[in-house]
Amino acid sequence: MPAITREDVYSYLINSVGSDELFASAREMRRQVFGDKIFMYGFVYFSTWCRNNCNFCYFRRDNNIERYRKPKDEVLKIAMELADSGVNLIDLTMGEDPAYHSDGFEDAVSIVWEIKKRGVPVMVSPGVVGEEVIDRFSDAGADWFALYQETHNRELFAKLRVRQDFDERMECKRYARRKGLLIEEGILAGVGESEGDIAESLMQMGDIGASQVRVMSFVPQVGSPMENAATPDRIKEYKIIALMRLLYPYALIPASLDVDGIAGLRKRIEAGANVVTSIIPPRSGLMGVAQCTMDVDEGGRTFSEAAAVLEGMGLRAASRDEYKECIGGLK
Repeated sequence: MPAITREDVYSYLINSVGSDELFASAREMRRQVFGDKIFMYGFVYFSTWCRNNCNFCYFRRDNNIERYRKPKDEVLKIAMELADSGVNLIDLTMGEDPAYHSDGFEDAVSIVWEIKKRGVPVMVSPGVVGEEVIDRFSDAGADWFALYQETHNRELFAKLRVRQDFDERMECKRYARRKGLLIEEGILAGVGESEGDIAESLMQMGDIGASQVRVMSFVPQVGSPMENAATPDRIKEYKIIALMRLLYPYALIPASLDVDGIAGLRKRIEAGANVVTSIIPPRSGLMGVAQCTMDVDEGGRTFSEAAAVLEGMGLRAASRDEYKECIGGLK
């Protein structure tokens, strides 16, 4: 399939037909570049405290919920359990926790050091931080810096990420890229965006040099201003995944277990995704993001469960060495 344009993206998004051909093209593109390999990410959401008041988020500052801040030893224990299970990378995610901001992310940086000493790739998702903090994560050996814009429509951004600076968030990613970190960018589907907004976001992802691009369907969160909004038809997310694959053949594109659990994995892989993300050990005391408890304690988000789904599709979980070779090529 020839390279697609912004106009092609828009046309696919507004057209109700042709999805099967789109997904088939995306799978073929993935096969040509990655063969039968699918990468696996362990997810450690180690602090649910946040200084922000995002209208879509369960963990927003003003939501009256139980929260946790995992101690360093517990984070490392969970991370190593995930690594031993076979995941290729540890995704260290947190809210914009004021406690970490006040101490310069000392514990978070030391956790990265410890995981990297054991030969496991690391992604950090600390929110908007200063250049000196990004420098420290880079020096500690972090491979990825994840910071999602959710939308590149400035008016919609202001409604979603209340009193946050669009340009500051974008520049944070650009600086991390200049420091040699790989960048993950992401959008939300179903929060009031137009098809044109989605097309613009997909182009912006390329413009900032994102090597991992993702989309997640919006899930209404109890206690948030958007709790009564509707969640979108998942076909929208699947089509965006496929378009990302065709636009960026070498990109890593997550199929998140955080939206629909293990039951939603197959459709996202069929749309062209090549990463299973948000793998969480059962009974770990961790939460997810979009669906904070779905399949977590029950064991439905383990490496073995996800690998079994892939095997049934004629695919396989990649080895850690294969993953390191892949991201080495992206740097």
